[in-house]
Amino acid sequence: MPEASRNACLPALRRRLEALEGAGRQGWAVLPFAVPAIDQALPGKGLPLAALHEVAGAGPEEEDGAVAAAFLAGILARLRPGQPVLWCLTEGDLYGPGLATLGLDPARLILAQARHPREVLWTMEEGLRSLGLAAVVGEVEALSLPASRRLLLAAEASGVTGFALRRWRDGERAAVQRLAPNAAQTRWRVKALPGDVAAGEPGIGRARWQVELWRCRGGVPASWIMEAGDATGHVSLAAALADRPAARQPAFCIG
Repeated sequence: MPEASRNACLPALRRRLEALEGAGRQGWAVLPFAVPAIDQALPGKGLPLAALHEVAGAGPEEEDGAVAAAFLAGILARLRPGQPVLWCLTEGDLYGPGLATLGLDPARLILAQARHPREVLWTMEEGLRSLGLAAVVGEVEALSLPASRRLLLAAEASGVTGFALRRWRDGERAAVQRLAPNAAQTRWRVKALPGDVAAGEPGIGRARWQVELWRCRGGVPASWIMEAGDATGHVSLAAALADRPAARQPAFCIG
């Protein structure tokens, strides 16, 4: 085909590919948060399933990952209820009763404790190929672009959703690795805030989090002040902020 003819066909080909891509996105299965401010920031009005997501703490909580795990527990509680969740970890500090208060039955968990971080990534990938799981969680420090792409491809092929729960041993490692690109569909940061005041006493009442969606492929990064999840796994905006629009941030590309 002459070069002029090929160039004339390119615009039509691009439009065709964009239409196919758009149709695929519309067909993505999602898990809504049932909080309009959050769902509107996400592609498909909910958390995309059959994908890879990253959840991490913020500040001092980057090391223990407790608040990030609590936020993740509420998502897992509503994801294919009754089916098992594979949780890959290197530290034995996962607290079952705490997960139960957020709606995630510890009996659903299959714990795989690895001796080396590389084994966590391998176990995650194998788990994501299993159709019998509701989700796969891996507590990881380093998450390279090639490794995350392998996890994403496994999730897309099986329909099982993967979550990388980032935990760093110290702030120096976190500073180097937290901004490194990876293939996660969404990247979240969760930080504990002082609890709401109830009965006139500070510290009594439902826990509150600052939840930041700081990377989102096809969505809009934003930040919310939220109340911690309840026994059903649902979260909500803090009462004083429920009627306010989400704080918008500049959009970022994921490498």
